[in-house]
Amino acid sequence: MSVLVVDKSVGPTSFAVVQDLRRLLGRLWGADSLRRLKTGHGGTLDPMASGVLPVCIGEATKLAPFLLDADKEYEASLRFGVETDTLDAEGTVVASTPVDRLTHQVVDSALVAFRGPIDQTPPMYSALKREGRPLYECARAGVEVPRDPRPVTVHELVLTKFDAPDRCQLRVRCSKGTYVRVLAADLGRALGVGAHLTALRRTVSGPFTLAQALTLAELGERVQAGTPLPFVSESDALGHLPTATADAAIELAVIQGKKVPCGALHLDPKPALRVRVLRADGTLLAVAEVGDDELVRTVRVFNREPSRVALS
Repeated sequence: MSVLVVDKSVGPTSFAVVQDLRRLLGRLWGADSLRRLKTGHGGTLDPMASGVLPVCIGEATKLAPFLLDADKEYEASLRFGVETDTLDAEGTVVASTPVDRLTHQVVDSALVAFRGPIDQTPPMYSALKREGRPLYECARAGVEVPRDPRPVTVHELVLTKFDAPDRCQLRVRCSKGTYVRVLAADLGRALGVGAHLTALRRTVSGPFTLAQALTLAELGERVQAGTPLPFVSESDALGHLPTATADAAIELAVIQGKKVPCGALHLDPKPALRVRVLRADGTLLAVAEVGDDELVRTVRVFNREPSRVALS
């Protein structure tokens, strides 16, 4: 169907936001129509975080894996000299260090080591699972579980503000799997004073930005007033991918899961290139990938389904 971009507020979980949005759509389309309608978000935000949360609806839930793979951008606030067990302001203080020598220049210079490809150790307070059990459950039970560092990429890391003696704000653009909480804690350790995250706002998630996002309250006002909701089509949701258009014969081959020559879709035969394949009418047919054999294989097919967007 489509995607709605929610400006999540501080407090609720991402799951709770999706459920609240379902209730709003129930008011719009009728509760019966939602009983079998799938919904899901395109990248979790912690309760203390706010900002861009794409919510996929109907057939668009198939987009979620591709949205999770996308880069993200954040505005992060840090406090130096205080470390917590969760690496953010919601945790318990575990260490304090006097902060008296930090300056804008000192902090800015320390950021160099955290730009580009880096390794991060996932935090204990996370939803990652070990033997089927979320790490945060182990952490709450006082059990420390070994975690292997994971490669991530910090494309951009900018010190936007330094408030002496112990506060700063950063702009972070990073790859999937990057924990800004860990980045804050690691930066504090590199400076010898420790640190934790005090606020986090996601400003970009893949192709989605805050300019497209509305709070649940604003969405509710639109539903109440009968104003159309700003749905993003499946095709536009993957607008950051290269595009190929299929004719009727190619469309049938894609639906049947057959491999298609790059030339038939006028694609550069670049291995591992991921593309969106559109029908002649511009709707999303599939996400596909170019193989080493210069053949395009289907990763995920998107079916046509009755659209409720027109009803909004």
